[in-house]
Amino acid sequence: MTTCETTPDTGAPGAPGAAAARRPLREVLREDVATVLDKDPAARSRAEVLLYPHIHALWTYRIAHRLWRGGHRVTARALSLLARAVSGIEIHPGARIGRRFFIDHGTAVVIGETVRIGDDVMLYHQVTLGSVGWWKDLRRPSGSRRHPVVGDRVVIGTGASVLGPVTVGADSRIGAHSVVLDDLPPRSRVVAAASAALPPLDTAAPASPAVTVPEGTHTP
Repeated sequence: MTTCETTPDTGAPGAPGAAAARRPLREVLREDVATVLDKDPAARSRAEVLLYPHIHALWTYRIAHRLWRGGHRVTARALSLLARAVSGIEIHPGARIGRRFFIDHGTAVVIGETVRIGDDVMLYHQVTLGSVGWWKDLRRPSGSRRHPVVGDRVVIGTGASVLGPVTVGADSRIGAHSVVLDDLPPRSRVVAAASAALPPLDTAAPASPAVTVPEGTHTP
């Protein structure tokens, strides 16, 4: 396994997601809208961006995260549940997400509690940033990180999963349907195995003979 250098999870300057948490909320929300306009050719106006599920999930997370850090954890979790119901995107309020974060389409994205995401990160739909299972997490020291750290400018493709306390180095690209279980150094490229093309079906082949079942019997 290749190990990347990581920033301790202290919330101090330099930790992934720390800068966004310190800036005035109004500035962060305005920048989130500008990010969608920059990265999605289908978005042609600020009014249209307000209809994106990603924006509803992200803005609710921004508020819930501040509540979480302030000790209002039940309220924060309630807001996260509401955002999930509206957008189909699940972001734990304990996660730390940096600036100019963008989820394209968004459906079925899951981001766990101890995830740390840097700036300018982009996810596609059905991405999971999760743990490797409670049976392993319970053996970790209390308060240990269970989820990934994602460096700046990382792109993670549709259906990919990054699992466990791994680190994805800055400027990496993780292809659709990949599964990442080990640390990745900066500028890594990960792709899932391509599907194999099979010979075409022989539609001229004779059908299998019918099987006659005697009356009064049944097959399992």
